[in-house]
Amino acid sequence: MTEPTIAPDTASEDAIGALNAYLQQYHATLVTTEGSYAVSVQGQIKVGKRTVPYHLVPDAGFLGKTGKWRKLDAAERLALVRLRWNDEARERLEAQLLRCAGQVMTLANEHRVDPQSALNALQAKYELARLRCELALDRIAALVATRAAASQAEKTRNAINLSLYPESFTLAAGMQRHFIAVLGPTNSGKTHAAMEHLAQAKTGVYLAPLRLLAMENYQRLLNANVAVSLITGEQRKLHPHASHVASTVEMLNPNRAVDVAVIDEIQLLDDPDRGAAWTAAVCGVPAQTVYLLGALEAKEAIQSLVKRVGGTLEIRELQRKSPLEMEKAPLGSLKNLRAGDVLIAFSRREVLNWRDQAIAQGLSVSAIYGNLSPEVRQAQAERFIDGETQVVVGTDAIGMGLNTPARRVIFTTSSKWDGYAEGTIAAALAKQIAGRAGRFGQHETGYVAGFDGKTHKVIAALLQQKLEPLPSTGFYVAPNPSYLQQIAEASGQERLQALLELFAKHINVHDEFFLPANLSDQIEKAKWLDTLKLPLDDRFLFSLCPVSTKIAMLEHALQDWAECRAKGKQASLLRMEGRGGRNELQFLEDTCKLYSAYAWLSYRMPETFPHGELAQSLMQSTSEKIDALLQVQNTRHRQQRKPAHKPTHITPPHRSGQPKVGRKPRS
Repeated sequence: MTEPTIAPDTASEDAIGALNAYLQQYHATLVTTEGSYAVSVQGQIKVGKRTVPYHLVPDAGFLGKTGKWRKLDAAERLALVRLRWNDEARERLEAQLLRCAGQVMTLANEHRVDPQSALNALQAKYELARLRCELALDRIAALVATRAAASQAEKTRNAINLSLYPESFTLAAGMQRHFIAVLGPTNSGKTHAAMEHLAQAKTGVYLAPLRLLAMENYQRLLNANVAVSLITGEQRKLHPHASHVASTVEMLNPNRAVDVAVIDEIQLLDDPDRGAAWTAAVCGVPAQTVYLLGALEAKEAIQSLVKRVGGTLEIRELQRKSPLEMEKAPLGSLKNLRAGDVLIAFSRREVLNWRDQAIAQGLSVSAIYGNLSPEVRQAQAERFIDGETQVVVGTDAIGMGLNTPARRVIFTTSSKWDGYAEGTIAAALAKQIAGRAGRFGQHETGYVAGFDGKTHKVIAALLQQKLEPLPSTGFYVAPNPSYLQQIAEASGQERLQALLELFAKHINVHDEFFLPANLSDQIEKAKWLDTLKLPLDDRFLFSLCPVSTKIAMLEHALQDWAECRAKGKQASLLRMEGRGGRNELQFLEDTCKLYSAYAWLSYRMPETFPHGELAQSLMQSTSEKIDALLQVQNTRHRQQRKPAHKPTHITPPHRSGQPKVGRKPRS
């Protein structure tokens, strides 16, 4: 049998082009917010002599839930966008904004206050105009409020006022820091010079987005004969005379001054879930020289944030060292895979599916996906690097933190589950993954392709798309225990859920420069933690424990551990026994996460979680079992593949020439 091919849909391409042209003409972009697609628009209004820019979702700008939107073809999408955003809609929006801005200016003039922070509320790409107008009025009301400071509500707002957030990092605030932003695409050599400087410094710290990257650069410093410790949420390798530390960004110690700091993947400032850790690192790392490594679109955000926190800034922009090219045609068939190729899917299930089909072609394969521990991902990557395996099949987990020097990157699909529905991946993600193709000194040129014609064209378009710069205001912050204690004292509130909600609710009113991070998972945990007799600090720590509430075994374990803490008992660590059958791999992956969570807690509450070393040992042995199981599956499938003289049947993709992407928890 021959594999199905997809003929180019010229009408669809024309409709997509028309939609993009319409959006560009009307200064609009498509965004996803609250599980729905919406149109976000830009422009400016004049209020007296003042020009006020805006960037908002019009009140009528929602286009439908993501699942419904993605069922529409390109022509139907264009028609819906035209209905919701046109000249009349812009007139209605700007009339609404003029009324709001006029009220702000009236109050500002009456009370002689600066209206700028209130007017800045009209720039929020993902939020409704109506809500931002309300926020603008709240801000101006807060500025002109004359109520006594003794009022409890006023006390609460003051407790959450983050206008002095950078100054709360007293050691860094007292230093004259020099920031060096090294910005460029994948394979542009951003890390090399920074790590050389770090290794030569008397003292230093490397801050990574992933444990895998922290481990990699810990080893890099060790190889340079640097006395370095590794500190991550669930792992410690402490050197008795350490001059340097390699850690995940959340583990920053703001009270240890160093000569040089390196903060990696600085563009993650814009991540609503983890961006607060990068804000804290830039504000709080106490280093004379601070390297900020990341993507070019972070430039304006870095300039704004450094100006806010103080210090000097030097920007170095780098170009990719080896060219990156789209193949002239899609891969078309797994028979066309070659050694050095990396095949991209976007779920664990589909990685294993494509792996099995690649093995059926007689290829040895490394499998890499987010549910694997960093140790297993690294082991699988190293087999590819050392030539033990010929190709990699992986998710976007290869896009950051793994050295997988591919000759060619092939996307099996351009769609990914976003937690609500399946949709086209972001251009930034496509570029980051594609950038793994080619490696200076190994492959002169990196090549990129789609598996089928449709995917090939979508990926080509994404790689050509100019990325929008990160916002230069609205940096995410998350509460720390001292802030929560201030809120508790001011409000009289003791429940963690209520304190987190107060933090998120009031933060916007006082300083538009900062935004509350996404606290939804933390708030969900706080609901049941508040039922236990635990001090606030303990409830806060348990709420931060990296346990997915979508995996029942892990959530139940966390609840049991918290109850042990509340009762003053030690929490036991169960040795999980592997289960055979098709679910063995999943069971081992979840078990590794269980041991990791126990180790995380053992570093913070050792009296309740005394078996941290055992947890570390079990993490390692379970990772080895997972890696061995993947290798056994690799070997078994290769032995079972059909004889070479018979035609090999590749399971047809589930739809649109692509495997069906299954739902998976956010990593």
